[in-house]
Amino acid sequence: MKTEKKGVTTFNSIPEFHRILGIAPPDHPLITVINFEDLGDFAPEISEKAMYNFYMICLIRRFDGKIRYGQHYFDFDEGQISFFSPGQILSSDNNAREGWILIIHPDFLRDYPIGKSIRNFGFFSYEIYEALFLSEKEERTLDGLAESIAHECRANTDKYSQNIIVSLIEVLLNYADRFYNRQFLTRKHVNHDLLAKLETMLADYFDSDQVAENGLPTVEDIAAQLSVSPHYLSDMLRSVTGFNTQQHIQNKLIEKAKQSLAATSLSVGEIAYQLGFSHPQSFNRFFKAKTAVSPLAYRRSFH
Repeated sequence: MKTEKKGVTTFNSIPEFHRILGIAPPDHPLITVINFEDLGDFAPEISEKAMYNFYMICLIRRFDGKIRYGQHYFDFDEGQISFFSPGQILSSDNNAREGWILIIHPDFLRDYPIGKSIRNFGFFSYEIYEALFLSEKEERTLDGLAESIAHECRANTDKYSQNIIVSLIEVLLNYADRFYNRQFLTRKHVNHDLLAKLETMLADYFDSDQVAENGLPTVEDIAAQLSVSPHYLSDMLRSVTGFNTQQHIQNKLIEKAKQSLAATSLSVGEIAYQLGFSHPQSFNRFFKAKTAVSPLAYRRSFH
């Protein structure tokens, strides 16, 4: 069923969502594949603000309008796919001309390992403007998987149906993971610009008094300053450098600590406080865990 609160319509039921769209009931109450070619104009509940308590995978080839996601509007071009986890708020008019949307209720996955591991696919937490750009070959791959899922939903249900559909969902998500990694690698100039901005930001932060006053910057704060989502930033960095954002911050902290140990006469305790540690012992443990030597041993190696 759907509920309304503070101007936001919440959809908890896939059959109710079908009814609002004005299309036939889904073949399965917990999963559906909807082709945009089959839709008319969106109802006001969807055109304005709606929160969907489903996983949604949306592939659009032609879209003449805009989708609002949080505080941002996004123009779709051809061949893009976006992923939405339960609880995200969207609004749109139906200007989609080609494509499909796979909607999965969390209960459909509950008894399967993917029900928990789906959270590990970071692209469900990307912002909508971080959509996956698909090649024609990649589109055909995902189209085929979506059609296979739709076929299984339409077929007579038996004891194998749900297992097969869940397997197809896992394959689709793994392909999406592969395609996103390809996108990170092929858009090197964009990613390197982002990495350069991150390096400058961290250098300025560690060269100022901010780290002593505020401690390490959080992944969320850094992502916000770079205008990307935290998951997207970490996944991009991992593909380019081998480290996620948190590891990148910690590596920068170790670099700063090494510089202070090698080039200043400050005590280990003073360096620890400069780097935002409340206790020198915590700094000692952190430094040794990252370098396999203690701060004092590292300093002695220069004398």
